[in-house]
Amino acid sequence: MVKILLIPVEEFRRVRASAIDKYDRLALLADMCRANTLATVKRAGSGHLGSSFSSLDIVTMLYCSEMNTAENGVENAGRDIYFSSKGHDAPGLYAVLFSLGIIPKDQFIRLRRLNGTHGHPDVGTPGIEANTGSLGLGVSKAKGIALAKKLRGLGGRVFVMTGDGELQEGQIYEALQTAVHQKITNLHVIVDHNKVQSDKPVSEITSLADLEAKLRSFGWHVARCDGHDFRQLEKVFGEFRKITEKPKIVIADTIKGRGVSFMEHPAALKASGGLYAWHSGAPDDESYGKGHQEILARIDERLKRLGLAPLALEELAAEPRGSGGVSTEYVSEAFGQALVEIAAEKKELVVLDGDLAADCRIRAFERKYPERFIENGIAEQDMVSMAGGLALQGLLPVVNSFASFLAARANEQIYNNSCERRKIIYVCHYAGLIPAGPGSSHQSVRDISLFGALPDCLIVEPCNAEETRMALRYCVNDATGSCALRLVIGPSPRVIALPAGYKLTPGRGVALTEGADALLFAYGPVMLHEALNAAEILGKRGFGLKVLNMPWLNRIDRSWLQEAVGSYRRIFVLDDHSPVGGLGDAMLNALAGTGLLGARRFQKLGVEGYLACGTPQEVLRHHGLDGESLAQRVMECE
Repeated sequence: MVKILLIPVEEFRRVRASAIDKYDRLALLADMCRANTLATVKRAGSGHLGSSFSSLDIVTMLYCSEMNTAENGVENAGRDIYFSSKGHDAPGLYAVLFSLGIIPKDQFIRLRRLNGTHGHPDVGTPGIEANTGSLGLGVSKAKGIALAKKLRGLGGRVFVMTGDGELQEGQIYEALQTAVHQKITNLHVIVDHNKVQSDKPVSEITSLADLEAKLRSFGWHVARCDGHDFRQLEKVFGEFRKITEKPKIVIADTIKGRGVSFMEHPAALKASGGLYAWHSGAPDDESYGKGHQEILARIDERLKRLGLAPLALEELAAEPRGSGGVSTEYVSEAFGQALVEIAAEKKELVVLDGDLAADCRIRAFERKYPERFIENGIAEQDMVSMAGGLALQGLLPVVNSFASFLAARANEQIYNNSCERRKIIYVCHYAGLIPAGPGSSHQSVRDISLFGALPDCLIVEPCNAEETRMALRYCVNDATGSCALRLVIGPSPRVIALPAGYKLTPGRGVALTEGADALLFAYGPVMLHEALNAAEILGKRGFGLKVLNMPWLNRIDRSWLQEAVGSYRRIFVLDDHSPVGGLGDAMLNALAGTGLLGARRFQKLGVEGYLACGTPQEVLRHHGLDGESLAQRVMECE
């Protein structure tokens, strides 16, 4: 197994204290942070390298040379503030904060782990000033921080980093025009212009055209420079100090994957057939070893030239992966395949995407039917309203994005479409709690309640590939109104086995186990896996738990429910969602409305509190939703 090596914080202190040229020092510190970024992403098994590497020189420059962040180690009221709006650069930002002693080692090396650092910035991490949410929020939030400083009579500047793909979000432009009108002059926006989005060039998704002219048209002072040249960055920030009547933007031209040759575009794009391979995910052992050695060789050569001793490195123990179980099945893959098949039959079907074609497994559709594939980029509200227009003209739009971005960000647009009474299929990928490594900005536990408030919307979450194909066909061919199809994005923990001859019937579920002591309704591959684990644990204790797969989250056939409930006195509903507005509430309403509740004990089991970040098993246990915890909770309910 490959050795994962960390550059200790003492080595950063040594370099910072050395009597060498400032620009050599910054270059060394940035590359040392690159090495540690690579190490933590490798150890975590996931993370964003390309975006971290493109912005690392800028972040190093800010924290190690430009910003007034502390006096004698104590934060002062007039300090400068920096945070990232794009968020994908979190591992690189953590590396800089670790190098300064702000994030302790034990937390830094636990990227995407419980009690470690989140996959995207979260204020629970030392040094992080603001959470990253759905893209496009940061300039508005920075505007508020900057204005608060002025209102409170505090000094200090506010810096916020955006991605160039992020400039597709409409909220950015609302913030750009109001910042000038509101005279928020202590605000500095840095555009990490690395020219690549998740896996395609920005120009192929939505061209930014003449970005300098566009930004100047809002009344901002705009500069442009090489984002990897410390002298140019220093010059720009020096000029910004003299501009007192306008907010400032620097377009920093960068290279995605900077510092590891095979991760840098455009070479990386060419090597992978035009799709950038290093946006997210951890490198394999060979790539890690090759990339880490390339960075260290550059550091060692510079140290030797400057007359400094080589680095002392520390080997990190491998991070336990847990034992939650993983199959090779992806329900999203089954969805993508079924979409291509159905499109051959339904000429009116069109697919819309929000720069997530690879993650949503709809690239096969894009290639097969390019004229019916509409790429909207990072602009969910625009995408949803466009789908409304397509539906008004007789087409059947299938809208794809992550559930947390789609359901909440575009909720008003979804409601507007609903009021026009045209059918649209919203596919909410990455639904639910797991995977939890990216953090709360990506975990979606509110979407059922949002879609459920619409009068015409059917919400379905399939449990396996077979049921996914059935659910999509039902939404396309049989549903009369709009549908929200919830899909887990990761591999299923196990392949949920449905009874032979199973047919997807509206409002009805199906038993997966038998047991006479309690009844549990659940849905989706993640929670059904844990429910089945609980049933197995309880079975060994002589307690029979009957588990039912209930994919219809807001439609319940009451005659079937009466039959399913039978004589059970204890009923549980397990939601991959907040307890508010999920299947549990729908089931409670149905039981009460039919008089079936009576003296029965009914308990909702859902995702409560603020969401944890970590491995699936860490996070499920934290929320009391792993099999062992569920078994205990069932036994304790008398």
